[in-house]
Amino acid sequence: MELKARIMDEAALHRTIARITHEIIEKNKGAEGICLLGVKRRGIPLAKMLRDNIEKFEGVKVPMGHTDITLYRDDLSESDPLPESVDCEIPCDISKHNIIIIDDVIYTGRTARAAIESVFRFGRPKSIQLAVLIDRGHRELPIRPDFVGKNIPTSKTELVSVKLTEIDGETGVCLYNI
Repeated sequence: MELKARIMDEAALHRTIARITHEIIEKNKGAEGICLLGVKRRGIPLAKMLRDNIEKFEGVKVPMGHTDITLYRDDLSESDPLPESVDCEIPCDISKHNIIIIDDVIYTGRTARAAIESVFRFGRPKSIQLAVLIDRGHRELPIRPDFVGKNIPTSKTELVSVKLTEIDGETGVCLYNI
């Protein structure tokens, strides 16, 4: 892979997360009744950043969980061995909460669809909202995020790489030619 551009450094990523936090608070008229749900892997540390910001800005501790969308993917073939369990934790009664799914990059929309399906396994929430750090376009499903950190028009021969300290040892967003 060839580095094409550095889209965000650590400071820019944290500013973007702060802006998304304010947008979430504004759209939901405060932080009461919100539950954050990070999509495994990089959605989880992003959800933690949002949770910490909400607590700092509003003084409210919001519940936060996570989901692994592996079992809900529409590209699993019948010949592939199915995972034996679903790693999903929603730490509240979802019928009383607005669930905000957090992911690093939205591309085709299939991961978002799978995350939505994983939420419905636990019941019917008041609403489901979607927050992403990067929207790179090329949707294959009619899914649009409610909160977007940055829109990056890409070609299908490019890769957006989000790096987070908890997983990668560094923080930032880069665009690569593949």
